Amino acid sequence: MTSGGATDESAAAGAVAGHKRRLKQPFIYRRHHFTPTGVLDYLFFLFGGAASTWLALLILLKGFSLGWWQVLTLLVFWAVVSYLALPRLHRILSQIYVPNYFIGRTRTSDGLLGDPVNLAWRGDEAQIHHAMRAAGWILADSITPASTWEIIRSTVTKRSYPQAPVSPLLLFGRRQDFAYQQEVDGDPGQRHHVRFWKCPRGWLLPGGHQADWLAAGTYDKAVGISLFTLQFTHRIEEDTDVERDHIVETVTAVGESITVHRIKDFSTGYHSRNGGGDAIVTDGHLPILDVAEVVADEGDRPERLELTLDATQIYTESRSVSDVTKTLWRRRPLQTVIGAALVLVLLIFQAWDVLGTLLDWDGLRSEVTDYSADITALSDDTATRIAAGVLIGLSLLIGCVQVIASTAVFRGSNRARLWILTLSTISVIVSMTNYFTGDRDLATNMYALMTIAMQVAVLLSLSSDSSRLFTRFSTAAQRAERQDRALED
Repeated sequence: MTSGGATDESAAAGAVAGHKRRLKQPFIYRRHHFTPTGVLDYLFFLFGGAASTWLALLILLKGFSLGWWQVLTLLVFWAVVSYLALPRLHRILSQIYVPNYFIGRTRTSDGLLGDPVNLAWRGDEAQIHHAMRAAGWILADSITPASTWEIIRSTVTKRSYPQAPVSPLLLFGRRQDFAYQQEVDGDPGQRHHVRFWKCPRGWLLPGGHQADWLAAGTYDKAVGISLFTLQFTHRIEEDTDVERDHIVETVTAVGESITVHRIKDFSTGYHSRNGGGDAIVTDGHLPILDVAEVVADEGDRPERLELTLDATQIYTESRSVSDVTKTLWRRRPLQTVIGAALVLVLLIFQAWDVLGTLLDWDGLRSEVTDYSADITALSDDTATRIAAGVLIGLSLLIGCVQVIASTAVFRGSNRARLWILTLSTISVIVSMTNYFTGDRDLATNMYALMTIAMQVAVLLSLSSDSSRLFTRFSTAAQRAERQDRALED
């Protein structure tokens, strides 16, 4: 009996120790493929592309009947095509024809081939930060609503913004870990900049060369229109080797401990275009900068969420689950913020519709009378009041659901995101059907088009890769945090 009790106590102690060890492990999020949720997400992704394309055609066709307003219609058409339809269509088609393995090129968030990978690094992150800062480079801000507004304002007003964020490019299936830049003459439209990606564990460059980090450096020479998406974007200098050599020279000039090994003809020299349509010329050489001997300071590693992605899982190093959850909420993608905000804006539009229906009491009574002609027990006014009460009740119910779902998505709920996507899909189908079957005046049609456009924008925002990964990762982190709390109790 005593032996059995001792065994039980030992087992319990071992379990507790195992739980404590588990709590100290870094947070892990495993990606599952071909799940019902994943298939549903992909269907929403495809429908968003189809809906945005149909919306653009609808705006263009409607513009022919607006007289001199056609000019404004063309501007709206350009905005819908360049910022909604084309990026999603590129994303869908590039999954088919653009290779998804390392070819020395990054990819844009739309799936197009981006800037060339023209630098490799050996050393840890803190050493790279120390070397770049010592060389006069400035760490770029992350893309947030605040930084996005600041880069727009600084570009328009020609004000300096040394920490301006850079657009996301993908390598190893994920965005850059961080980026550095050097502004030229205080003009945010011209800058040197370089993006960094952590290499997956055990991964080697073609030819068996070892590298801890890869980087893509280019020079922004002006702001222009993208050839492939028609969006406003930075145009880069054609000869990317000049920027590559500039980065090497500035970094190696600050200390003899940094060495450079250059791989000749790493990739064949070529002429090509990046995701913005800018020409690229390179000789194909790849410098490998070794900063392993650099002595980093305590403040050389920025306080941010470190994410590393390999083929099966995303994990963070030296961060508790609680820290991961809080950091994710602070650094939610702009697409998620836009999608959640548009849901609330659409709620205002719906409330306006309900208010307009109630204020048109005679029209409502006329419609109710048509449906309640056979109900002899109720007067027309009584039936109208009942209908109005039902309308108000349903509107309040739907409004509460939308507010709760929008708040949940903002906080990182994947289930709420899928719920909103389902409602948005139904709303887009119903709205487009009503638009073509209804006989309405110009103002009503414009109002309907505006509503459809916002519903399509919700679809595109919340079905984007950024929103999908953010909510899935956040949901997994919150679940892990609840499990850890239960274990601690």
